Amino acid sequence: MRIFALPDLGEGLHEAEIVEWRVAPGDEVVADQIVAAVETDKALVEIPAPWPGRIEKLFGKPGDTIRVGAPFIGFAGEPADAGTVVGELAVAAPPGTSEAPGAAREPRAAPAVRALARRLGVALADVVPTGPEGTVSAEDVERAAAARAGGAPLRGMLRTMARNMARAHAEVAAVTVTDDVDIDAWPDGCALMPRLVRALVAAARAEPALNAWYDPERASRRTFAEVHVGIAVDTPEGLVVPVLRNCEARAGAALAADIDALVAQARARRLAPEALRGATILLSNYGAIAGRYATPIVVPPAVAIVGAGRIARRAVVLADGRIAAHRVLPISLTFDHRAATGGEAGRFLAALVEDLARAD
Repeated sequence: MRIFALPDLGEGLHEAEIVEWRVAPGDEVVADQIVAAVETDKALVEIPAPWPGRIEKLFGKPGDTIRVGAPFIGFAGEPADAGTVVGELAVAAPPGTSEAPGAAREPRAAPAVRALARRLGVALADVVPTGPEGTVSAEDVERAAAARAGGAPLRGMLRTMARNMARAHAEVAAVTVTDDVDIDAWPDGCALMPRLVRALVAAARAEPALNAWYDPERASRRTFAEVHVGIAVDTPEGLVVPVLRNCEARAGAALAADIDALVAQARARRLAPEALRGATILLSNYGAIAGRYATPIVVPPAVAIVGAGRIARRAVVLADGRIAAHRVLPISLTFDHRAATGGEAGRFLAALVEDLARAD
């Protein structure tokens, strides 16, 4: 059998979760045909066949985690070289030792994994190993500990979200300011997301300090002329933040169509890894579900995130002193106070509100 190992997925990623197989044992495939979809900490990745041939074995099932370099697919035919051996090999016992028939042997595991098992109170002999050549991985230990506790470890995008949120909470000096925008002058049928993106561009022009990245190691801030908006999208699998690039060059119906297409790709899990990188500022329309104000989390290296709350009719005092029921959009701006001052955040928010209040 000719073995195709899980290839290097880039960006220092060491493992991936199998989402679905696009082939089955016995199928004939051609080179570059998509054979599987896997999920990494970054995105959903489609794996192409490295060569033509007949599928003999699939190493793993959907939901399994496989490490880069581990056997992934077995093709019919002789191996190209003797570098990979699949199967269980008999190992001779060292001189002077013996093992009783049927005696259980503790699975192999790295020292760090053994330490994790001791910390979680998990016996390695009770763990089902899924690592290369039958080794126990950290995920195997965590899975066993969670199963004993009646839960399950987070996987895929939920695990990535948990890591990113924990990092952001520990690292960012977050401050949130809020305001309300009277949008009663908007024409009927005006879509919210394109207006929010347009206002972000206007605010970034008025105060570039928040359309930026912060490098804590160098204590430096890099501002951008381009506005690449990371749009938070809620999916059943977790939060994903695809990037709409060069928003300063988009407008009107084309901008609305671009946003809809990006959100659809995110929910269909068809985003390329590069579509999740490079946001210069973040946007969350949490009010589409619920909530008036919030403190959205800034994910480094970005400096700011704008949140839009639930639109509702509220009492507004008009210029002539009358009180009227107008549509009001609550806005939250969370920024990293390490990288931006309160004055910079205030000027950004003022420009954002001014643009959103326009009738056109």
